[in-house]
Amino acid sequence: MNNPDEISHTIFYPLKTWAEASPGNWNMLLGSGFVLLLVGLILIYAYSQKIGKPDERTNQIHLRSAYILLWVVILSDIIFPKDYMWQIFFLFKYSLAFIASGIYLAVRYKKDFSN
Repeated sequence: MNNPDEISHTIFYPLKTWAEASPGNWNMLLGSGFVLLLVGLILIYAYSQKIGKPDERTNQIHLRSAYILLWVVILSDIIFPKDYMWQIFFLFKYSLAFIASGIYLAVRYKKDFSN
């Protein structure tokens, strides 16, 4: 197990076999991905609105949030397999990226803007 593809295959192949066992499993995986995507989008939208209009301080917060989103997408590209279930992993990649970015915005909002 020296290759990242072998590690990825070892981790995610059981998920593939479970998802392909029945249509219900596949739909559950797809539904949970969409729920995570919606949660991430709501987090980003809500806390972007709460932080307010761009200025010197909030621009840095938004740039750092985009930086975190980019890193999660890059790390997900490295970790998730590209041979099978790429549509599902594409959905989970962006779901996790949006959630990570939204969590960063929520933490910064609580730290900088709450009393």
